[in-house]
Amino acid sequence: MIRGNHTVQAAAAICGYAVLIGFTDNYVRVIASEIGLWQFHLMRSLMVAGLLVIAAPLLGLRLRPVNLRGVVARSAVHGSAMLCYFAALGFLPVPQVAAGLFTAPIFVLLISRFAYGERIGPFRILAVAVGFTGILLILGPESARLGPAAIVPVIAGALYAMGNIATRRWCPGEGAVTLTAGFFTALGIFGAVGLALTSALPLEVPPGAAGFLLRGMTWASMPVIFWVFVQAAGSLVGVGLMVRGYQLAEPSRVAVFEYVVLPAAALWGWTLWGEIPVAREWLGMALIWVAGMLIVMRGR
Repeated sequence: MIRGNHTVQAAAAICGYAVLIGFTDNYVRVIASEIGLWQFHLMRSLMVAGLLVIAAPLLGLRLRPVNLRGVVARSAVHGSAMLCYFAALGFLPVPQVAAGLFTAPIFVLLISRFAYGERIGPFRILAVAVGFTGILLILGPESARLGPAAIVPVIAGALYAMGNIATRRWCPGEGAVTLTAGFFTALGIFGAVGLALTSALPLEVPPGAAGFLLRGMTWASMPVIFWVFVQAAGSLVGVGLMVRGYQLAEPSRVAVFEYVVLPAAALWGWTLWGEIPVAREWLGMALIWVAGMLIVMRGR
């Protein structure tokens, strides 16, 4: 178990996670054009399992959990958060879904304060407020017009916050590799169940990315299989870094650094697809970095 708050190291781990995930998630649009959400999760989890089977004996990695119940509970919560997030993409615009998911740091603060009695200082409250303002600037005015359907991504944000808190509270003796393996196992199980249902039910599936949520089993081309593997390898390392970050410091300290995911994804979108952020989005990114620096300075 890691005691104390190692805020700078946690920030470095989360930023590494953001850069990797920002890159791999930019290719979900390629994957979604051919296969469905459930097949994607199952394929990716099987690839992650294969990588872990190879790496574990070579690197001396420990996969057996110390507290099986805690690992299963945390994996189920985090996996459910990702399912809600991707499910919402089927009927809401991406900016609205992202706005809901990135309420997670707010939920981390609320859960830490009211469920665990943790004292939340004014600097961390200010940092979350500044970071969330940056998120709203990046997402634009559309994020303020959330209808009743926005409850699904907000639930994703709440579940994601619970999973992050569970990393330190429920699984203090677990290694990052164990928790990462548990997370992908849960997503693989969810993917298998969803794939069985979508393949068995007579659903009318729209072509291309529009059918991502409802599509059953299909034959994937080699380029899509390659990008699913890139997703698997990148997610394995990235989620491991994220887990490590939440083990190094209190969740309410670490959560604000996850704001870096959006600017990282935007910068990769600029590099890979030529999607150039406007001035409002650059200002939002600057506010996110200011929020992170406030946490680092208070952590020291």
